Amino acid sequence: MATKTNLHPRNPHKEGYDFARLVACLPELEPFTTRNPAGETTIDFRDVAAVRMLNRALLKSHYDVEVWDLPANYLCPPIPGRVDYIHHLADLLARSNGNEIPRGAKIKALDIGTGASLVYPLTGQSAYGWHFTGVDIDPVALESAHQICRDNTLDVDLRLQPAREDVFNGVIKPDDRFHVSLCNPPFHASMEKAARGTQRKWANLGKGRSAKLNFGGQNAELWCPGGEIKFIANMVDQSRAYADQCLWFTSLVSKKDNVQTLYKILKKAKVANCDVVEMAQGQKTSRFIAWSFIRKDQRPAFMKA
Repeated sequence: MATKTNLHPRNPHKEGYDFARLVACLPELEPFTTRNPAGETTIDFRDVAAVRMLNRALLKSHYDVEVWDLPANYLCPPIPGRVDYIHHLADLLARSNGNEIPRGAKIKALDIGTGASLVYPLTGQSAYGWHFTGVDIDPVALESAHQICRDNTLDVDLRLQPAREDVFNGVIKPDDRFHVSLCNPPFHASMEKAARGTQRKWANLGKGRSAKLNFGGQNAELWCPGGEIKFIANMVDQSRAYADQCLWFTSLVSKKDNVQTLYKILKKAKVANCDVVEMAQGQKTSRFIAWSFIRKDQRPAFMKA
């Protein structure tokens, strides 16, 4: 029996991994399955190939993604946690829309750092039918995302961010309108700190020391100068120029201690609204911060989801 989680009520993975369903959908997963001490079916999450095959099965079984792969050593995201962000974003938009969950391609979402896996557009389109624009600084990651779209006949607007120091500048066009932006920022401040984070993760998995990540990750996916506070502060600063083109700007925040600093940054930016949404995921709690420059009584027609 799968172990229950504390995921969002609409998250299809809230009851844990249904390996019988996953193996039936993708038989290639079966050789990677094993039994834990309680006799339950699982995989070795220390095995990069097993994690990737699990993701492939999850995307095919729950999100109708028939073909999915990504280049070696690119971030292979944990699907249940990533889709939780999508469901909580739907709730955020619902609170701006008379508590009606917004569905359909009229909802425009901007995915900053969409990555080689295209995880947010894949899950968000399947769950709610939203239309996504995905942005990334890495041409290899974008080509992988393009290939996923071609293989599955998906409509995602993919754009290259040509300047590493920019987030919204250069990729939001004058006629663009978005209901929400989302981002999973690099949270380490240096390569050294990213390496120490890697060692802690492997220790928690019981593998000892390793330079590899079971979920992978390129440098730009894992760290940037100044870490996530500087990255999100730059997002806030640049978002002011697009205040009337996006209803809610959001970003995951890995460290709870960073929230108060980010509140101060948002207050200085004179946002109309801001919120922090916590997401319980097993023994771990993650969160995202959201801000808007537009008061509810000032929202133009396109933003009424």
